[in-house]
Amino acid sequence: MSRVRYLVTGGGGFIGSNIVEALCRAGERVRVIDDFSTGHRKNLDGLDVELFEGSIVDGELVAKAMAGVEVVFHEAALPSVPRSIAKPLDSDSVNVHGTLTVLEAARHAGVRRVLYAGSSSAYGDTPTLPKREDMTPRPLSPYAVAKHTGELYLSVYARLHKIETLSFRYFNVFGPRQDPNGAYAAVIPRWIAAALRAEPISINGDGGQTRDFCFIENVVRGNLLAASSERVLEGQVVNISCAERISLLQLADAIEELTGKELQRVHAPARAGDVRDSLADISRIGELLGYEPVVRWREGLERTVAHLAGRSGLISS
Repeated sequence: MSRVRYLVTGGGGFIGSNIVEALCRAGERVRVIDDFSTGHRKNLDGLDVELFEGSIVDGELVAKAMAGVEVVFHEAALPSVPRSIAKPLDSDSVNVHGTLTVLEAARHAGVRRVLYAGSSSAYGDTPTLPKREDMTPRPLSPYAVAKHTGELYLSVYARLHKIETLSFRYFNVFGPRQDPNGAYAAVIPRWIAAALRAEPISINGDGGQTRDFCFIENVVRGNLLAASSERVLEGQVVNISCAERISLLQLADAIEELTGKELQRVHAPARAGDVRDSLADISRIGELLGYEPVVRWREGLERTVAHLAGRSGLISS
Protein backbone atom coordinates (compact mmCIF):
# COMPACT_ATOMS: atom_id res chain seq x y z
CA MET A 1 0.00 0.00 0.00
CA SER A 2 1.33 3.46 -0.88
CA ARG A 3 2.32 5.83 1.89
CA VAL A 4 -0.37 8.19 3.22
CA ARG A 5 1.19 11.62 2.99
CA TYR A 6 -1.00 13.59 5.38
CA LEU A 7 -2.74 13.27 8.73
CA VAL A 8 -4.85 16.13 10.08
CA THR A 9 -5.68 15.95 13.78
CA GLY A 10 -8.87 17.86 14.52
CA GLY A 11 -9.73 17.53 10.85
CA GLY A 12 -13.44 18.02 11.53
CA GLY A 13 -12.84 21.40 13.13
CA PHE A 14 -12.87 24.87 11.62
CA ILE A 15 -9.20 25.17 10.68
CA GLY A 16 -8.56 21.46 10.29
CA SER A 17 -11.40 20.88 7.84
CA ASN A 18 -10.27 23.76 5.66
CA ILE A 19 -6.80 22.22 5.49
CA VAL A 20 -8.35 18.82 4.70
CA GLU A 21 -10.42 20.32 1.91
CA ALA A 22 -7.39 21.99 0.34
CA LEU A 23 -5.43 18.72 0.45
CA CYS A 24 -8.30 16.75 -1.06
CA ARG A 25 -8.69 19.30 -3.85
CA ALA A 26 -5.02 18.74 -4.64
CA GLY A 27 -5.67 15.00 -4.96
CA GLU A 28 -3.81 14.00 -1.80
CA ARG A 29 -4.58 10.99 0.41
CA VAL A 30 -5.67 12.31 3.80
CA ARG A 31 -6.39 10.81 7.19
CA VAL A 32 -8.32 12.61 9.92
CA ILE A 33 -8.49 12.15 13.69
CA ASP A 34 -11.41 13.85 15.42
CA ASP A 35 -13.72 13.06 18.33
CA PHE A 36 -16.14 15.81 17.17
CA SER A 37 -16.28 17.34 20.65
CA THR A 38 -15.86 20.77 19.08
CA GLY A 39 -15.64 19.91 15.36
CA HIS A 40 -18.51 18.79 13.13
CA ARG A 41 -18.99 15.79 10.85
CA LYS A 42 -20.68 18.01 8.28
CA ASN A 43 -17.34 19.80 7.78
CA LEU A 44 -16.07 16.62 6.11
CA ASP A 45 -19.10 16.08 3.88
CA GLY A 46 -18.04 15.32 0.32
CA LEU A 47 -14.36 14.94 1.24
CA ASP A 48 -12.59 11.65 0.56
CA VAL A 49 -10.80 11.03 3.86
CA GLU A 50 -9.91 8.07 6.04
CA LEU A 51 -11.48 8.89 9.41
CA PHE A 52 -10.18 7.73 12.78
CA GLU A 53 -12.85 8.79 15.23
CA GLY A 54 -11.64 9.46 18.74
CA SER A 55 -9.48 11.68 20.91
CA ILE A 56 -5.81 12.56 20.50
CA VAL A 57 -5.26 11.48 24.10
CA ASP A 58 -5.96 7.90 22.97
CA GLY A 59 -2.42 6.70 22.23
CA GLU A 60 -3.50 3.46 20.55
CA LEU A 61 -5.84 5.24 18.15
CA VAL A 62 -3.29 7.94 17.34
CA ALA A 63 -0.63 5.30 16.65
CA LYS A 64 -2.93 3.53 14.20
CA ALA A 65 -3.76 6.77 12.39
CA MET A 66 -0.09 7.76 12.26
CA ALA A 67 1.16 4.58 10.57
CA GLY A 68 2.71 5.33 7.19
CA VAL A 69 2.14 9.11 7.42
CA GLU A 70 4.69 11.61 6.15
CA VAL A 71 3.35 14.99 7.38
CA VAL A 72 1.06 15.76 10.33
CA PHE A 73 -1.04 18.92 10.64
CA HIS A 74 -1.73 18.98 14.38
CA GLU A 75 -4.86 21.14 14.63
CA ALA A 76 -6.74 19.24 17.34
CA ALA A 77 -7.24 21.25 20.53
CA LEU A 78 -9.75 22.25 23.13
CA PRO A 79 -10.09 25.94 22.24
CA SER A 80 -11.16 29.06 24.13
CA VAL A 81 -9.48 31.08 26.87
CA PRO A 82 -12.67 31.28 29.00
CA ARG A 83 -13.21 27.52 28.71
CA SER A 84 -9.65 26.88 29.90
CA ILE A 85 -10.18 29.12 32.91
CA ALA A 86 -13.39 27.29 33.79
CA LYS A 87 -11.94 23.81 33.04
CA PRO A 88 -8.13 23.95 33.21
CA LEU A 89 -7.68 20.19 33.64
CA ASP A 90 -9.58 19.54 30.41
CA SER A 91 -7.44 22.10 28.61
CA ASP A 92 -4.25 20.53 29.90
CA SER A 93 -5.35 16.99 29.03
CA VAL A 94 -6.14 17.71 25.38
CA ASN A 95 -3.76 20.56 24.58
CA VAL A 96 -0.67 19.31 26.43
CA HIS A 97 -1.02 15.54 26.91
CA GLY A 98 -2.74 15.20 23.54
CA THR A 99 0.08 17.05 21.79
CA LEU A 100 2.69 14.88 23.49
CA THR A 101 0.72 11.78 22.45
CA VAL A 102 0.76 12.98 18.83
CA LEU A 103 4.50 13.63 18.95
CA GLU A 104 5.28 10.23 20.46
CA ALA A 105 3.19 8.47 17.84
CA ALA A 106 4.88 10.51 15.11
CA ARG A 107 8.32 9.58 16.45
CA HIS A 108 7.59 5.87 16.52
CA ALA A 109 5.93 5.94 13.08
CA GLY A 110 8.88 7.69 11.43
CA VAL A 111 6.87 10.78 10.47
CA ARG A 112 9.02 13.36 8.70
CA ARG A 113 7.31 16.62 9.67
CA VAL A 114 4.81 17.84 12.30
CA LEU A 115 3.13 21.25 11.94
CA TYR A 116 1.45 22.62 15.05
CA ALA A 117 -1.47 24.97 15.62
CA GLY A 118 -0.08 27.26 18.30
CA SER A 119 -1.61 30.50 19.47
CA SER A 120 -0.77 34.18 19.72
CA SER A 121 -2.14 33.96 23.27
CA ALA A 122 1.36 32.79 24.25
CA TYR A 123 2.53 36.41 24.10
CA GLY A 124 0.17 37.52 26.87
CA ASP A 125 -0.44 41.19 27.48
CA THR A 126 2.99 42.62 26.69
CA PRO A 127 2.51 46.24 25.54
CA THR A 128 5.07 46.09 22.73
CA LEU A 129 3.63 45.91 19.21
CA PRO A 130 3.98 44.20 16.84
CA LYS A 131 4.48 40.84 18.54
CA ARG A 132 7.73 39.16 17.50
CA GLU A 133 8.63 35.54 18.03
CA ASP A 134 11.76 36.43 20.03
CA MET A 135 9.66 38.09 22.77
CA THR A 136 9.44 36.27 26.11
CA PRO A 137 6.05 34.50 26.35
CA ARG A 138 3.80 35.70 29.17
CA PRO A 139 0.64 33.57 28.95
CA LEU A 140 -2.40 34.78 30.88
CA SER A 141 -4.62 31.70 30.79
CA PRO A 142 -4.40 27.91 31.05
CA TYR A 143 -5.12 27.76 27.31
CA ALA A 144 -2.16 30.02 26.55
CA VAL A 145 0.10 28.03 28.90
CA ALA A 146 -0.93 24.79 27.19
CA LYS A 147 -0.38 26.15 23.69
CA HIS A 148 3.05 27.50 24.60
CA THR A 149 3.92 24.16 26.20
CA GLY A 150 3.08 22.49 22.89
CA GLU A 151 5.59 24.74 21.13
CA LEU A 152 8.28 23.72 23.60
CA TYR A 153 7.54 20.04 23.08
CA LEU A 154 7.79 20.42 19.29
CA SER A 155 11.13 22.17 19.65
CA VAL A 156 12.43 19.45 21.97
CA TYR A 157 11.30 16.65 19.64
CA ALA A 158 12.99 18.36 16.71
CA ARG A 159 16.28 18.40 18.62
CA LEU A 160 16.08 14.99 20.30
CA HIS A 161 14.40 12.87 17.66
CA LYS A 162 15.15 14.69 14.40
CA ILE A 163 11.47 15.15 13.51
CA GLU A 164 11.04 18.34 11.52
CA THR A 165 8.61 20.58 13.41
CA LEU A 166 7.15 24.05 13.11
CA SER A 167 4.74 25.90 15.38
CA PHE A 168 2.36 28.52 14.00
CA ARG A 169 1.16 31.22 16.36
CA TYR A 170 -2.31 31.79 14.93
CA PHE A 171 -3.74 35.29 15.33
CA ASN A 172 -7.55 35.35 15.63
CA VAL A 173 -8.41 33.09 12.72
CA PHE A 174 -11.91 33.46 11.23
CA GLY A 175 -13.96 32.49 8.21
CA PRO A 176 -16.51 30.00 6.85
CA ARG A 177 -17.14 26.86 8.92
CA GLN A 178 -16.39 28.68 12.19
CA ASP A 179 -19.25 27.88 14.55
CA PRO A 180 -21.22 31.02 15.58
CA ASN A 181 -23.08 29.24 18.37
CA GLY A 182 -22.25 28.23 21.91
CA ALA A 183 -20.78 29.86 24.97
CA TYR A 184 -17.23 29.76 23.56
CA ALA A 185 -17.91 30.92 20.00
CA ALA A 186 -15.37 33.33 18.51
CA VAL A 187 -16.29 36.99 18.25
CA ILE A 188 -16.64 37.40 14.46
CA PRO A 189 -19.12 34.59 13.72
CA ARG A 190 -20.97 35.29 16.98
CA TRP A 191 -21.46 38.97 16.15
CA ILE A 192 -22.40 38.31 12.53
CA ALA A 193 -25.00 35.79 13.66
CA ALA A 194 -26.32 38.28 16.22
CA ALA A 195 -26.67 40.95 13.53
CA LEU A 196 -28.56 38.56 11.26
CA ARG A 197 -30.89 37.58 14.11
CA ALA A 198 -31.35 41.20 15.28
CA GLU A 199 -29.91 40.26 18.67
CA PRO A 200 -27.67 42.46 20.86
CA ILE A 201 -23.95 41.82 21.06
CA SER A 202 -21.88 41.79 24.24
CA ILE A 203 -18.63 43.76 24.17
CA ASN A 204 -16.27 42.88 27.00
CA GLY A 205 -14.63 46.06 28.26
CA ASP A 206 -14.69 49.33 26.34
CA GLY A 207 -14.30 47.79 22.88
CA GLY A 208 -11.05 49.65 22.27
CA GLN A 209 -9.01 46.45 22.48
CA THR A 210 -7.45 45.52 19.16
CA ARG A 211 -6.96 42.27 17.28
CA ASP A 212 -5.05 41.05 14.23
CA PHE A 213 -7.80 39.05 12.54
CA CYS A 214 -6.58 36.46 10.04
CA PHE A 215 -8.83 34.96 7.37
CA ILE A 216 -8.77 31.16 7.15
CA GLU A 217 -7.43 31.08 3.59
CA ASN A 218 -4.19 32.67 4.79
CA VAL A 219 -3.77 30.03 7.51
CA VAL A 220 -4.38 27.17 5.07
CA ARG A 221 -1.85 28.65 2.67
CA GLY A 222 0.77 28.98 5.42
CA ASN A 223 0.29 25.36 6.44
CA LEU A 224 0.59 24.09 2.88
CA LEU A 225 3.72 26.16 2.34
CA ALA A 226 5.23 24.58 5.45
CA ALA A 227 4.25 21.08 4.36
CA SER A 228 5.92 21.46 0.97
CA SER A 229 8.90 23.60 1.98
CA GLU A 230 12.34 22.34 1.04
CA ARG A 231 13.77 24.10 4.08
CA VAL A 232 14.65 21.95 7.07
CA LEU A 233 12.25 22.80 9.87
CA GLU A 234 13.92 22.72 13.26
CA GLY A 235 11.26 23.57 15.82
CA GLN A 236 10.85 27.21 14.81
CA VAL A 237 7.92 29.33 15.96
CA VAL A 238 6.30 31.69 13.44
CA ASN A 239 3.44 34.17 13.57
CA ILE A 240 0.71 33.86 10.96
CA SER A 241 -1.73 36.72 10.45
CA CYS A 242 -2.73 39.58 8.18
CA ALA A 243 -0.54 42.04 10.13
CA GLU A 244 -3.50 44.43 10.42
CA ARG A 245 -4.87 45.82 13.66
CA ILE A 246 -8.49 46.81 14.26
CA SER A 247 -10.52 47.45 17.39
CA LEU A 248 -13.61 45.52 18.39
CA LEU A 249 -15.65 48.71 17.91
CA GLN A 250 -14.33 48.99 14.35
CA LEU A 251 -15.26 45.35 13.82
CA ALA A 252 -18.80 45.99 15.03
CA ASP A 253 -19.08 48.98 12.68
CA ALA A 254 -17.91 46.87 9.73
CA ILE A 255 -20.39 44.09 10.51
CA GLU A 256 -23.21 46.66 10.65
CA GLU A 257 -22.17 48.02 7.27
CA LEU A 258 -21.86 44.61 5.60
CA THR A 259 -25.07 43.14 7.01
CA GLY A 260 -27.13 46.32 6.82
CA LYS A 261 -28.26 45.58 10.37
CA GLU A 262 -27.81 47.88 13.34
CA LEU A 263 -26.05 46.19 16.24
CA GLN A 264 -27.29 46.87 19.73
CA ARG A 265 -24.12 46.98 21.80
CA VAL A 266 -24.11 45.96 25.45
CA HIS A 267 -20.88 46.45 27.35
CA ALA A 268 -19.84 43.84 29.90
CA PRO A 269 -16.82 43.67 32.22
CA ALA A 270 -13.47 42.81 30.67
CA ARG A 271 -12.75 39.08 30.64
CA ALA A 272 -9.99 37.51 32.68
CA GLY A 273 -7.19 36.19 30.51
CA ASP A 274 -7.88 38.49 27.55
CA VAL A 275 -5.07 40.56 26.07
CA ARG A 276 -5.60 44.25 25.34
CA ASP A 277 -3.85 44.59 21.98
CA SER A 278 -2.60 42.19 19.35
CA LEU A 279 -0.63 42.71 16.15
CA ALA A 280 1.83 40.31 14.54
CA ASP A 281 5.19 40.83 12.92
CA ILE A 282 5.12 38.36 9.99
CA SER A 283 8.63 38.91 8.67
CA ARG A 284 9.94 35.58 10.03
CA ILE A 285 7.31 33.43 8.30
CA GLY A 286 7.88 35.43 5.14
CA GLU A 287 11.59 34.68 5.21
CA LEU A 288 11.17 31.01 6.16
CA LEU A 289 8.23 30.02 3.94
CA GLY A 290 7.62 32.88 1.52
CA TYR A 291 4.27 33.57 3.23
CA GLU A 292 2.29 36.74 2.80
CA PRO A 293 -1.44 37.21 3.42
CA VAL A 294 -3.54 36.80 0.28
CA VAL A 295 -6.86 37.83 1.84
CA ARG A 296 -7.01 40.95 4.01
CA TRP A 297 -9.34 41.13 7.00
CA ARG A 298 -11.99 43.28 5.30
CA GLU A 299 -12.33 40.95 2.30
CA GLY A 300 -12.34 38.00 4.67
CA LEU A 301 -15.11 39.60 6.71
CA GLU A 302 -17.17 40.16 3.57
CA ARG A 303 -16.81 36.49 2.65
CA THR A 304 -17.72 35.36 6.16
CA VAL A 305 -20.81 37.56 6.26
CA ALA A 306 -21.88 36.22 2.86
CA HIS A 307 -21.39 32.64 4.06
CA LEU A 308 -23.37 33.05 7.28
CA ALA A 309 -26.03 35.18 5.62
CA GLY A 310 -26.51 32.57 2.91
CA ARG A 311 -26.84 29.88 5.54
CA SER A 312 -29.42 31.88 7.45
CA GLY A 313 -31.24 33.23 4.41
CA LEU A 314 -31.54 36.64 6.08
CA ILE A 315 -29.66 38.68 3.48
CA SER A 316 -30.32 38.38 -0.21
CA SER A 317 -27.37 38.47 -2.58
